[in-house]
Amino acid sequence: MKALVIFESVYGNTEKVARSIGAALAATGEVQVVPVTEVKPEQLTGLDLLVVGSPTQAFGPIAGTKEFLKNLPVHGLKGLKVAAFDTRVSVTEVNSKGLTFMVGMFGYAAEKIAKGLKARGGVEAVAPAGFIVTDKEGPLKDGELDRATAWAKEIVKEL
Repeated sequence: MKALVIFESVYGNTEKVARSIGAALAATGEVQVVPVTEVKPEQLTGLDLLVVGSPTQAFGPIAGTKEFLKNLPVHGLKGLKVAAFDTRVSVTEVNSKGLTFMVGMFGYAAEKIAKGLKARGGVEAVAPAGFIVTDKEGPLKDGELDRATAWAKEIVKEL
C-alpha cells in the first residue's frame, strides 16, 4: 500500500496525530507524512490512500487545507480511498450551550475535508475522525494518539 498523510498544524497537535496515523499505516507499506504547504502534485499519483487533517478553527479547516482542497483537480482523486481527521475542543468538556449549538449548525473540519475529498472523486474509507485537544493550543487529551493509531488500523481494514 502507498499512502500519503497530509496535515496542517498550528500548535503541533494535528502534526502529532498525523504522525501517529502515518506510523500505524507504515506497517502496511510506503507512507509519507507531509505538511500541506510542502505537498507536490507528483506525490498525489499512484496512491492507494490519501489522509488529510487540519485543526478545526471557525468550524472548518484552516486556510492551507482549504486552499489544498480547492486546488485539487475536479476528478483528481477519482476512485482513490480517502480519510479525513481534525483536532478539536470537546463541546461536552467546554460545556457551552452556545458552542454546542454552533457546532451542531456548522460542524467540524474533518467533515468539511471529507466532503472536499469526495467532491474531487475520492472514496471515503472510514468516517471522518476528530481528536480532542484540552484547550485551543492543546495539549492533546490523554489517549488521543492511541485513538489515532486505532483509527488508522480501521482504515487499513477497509482497504
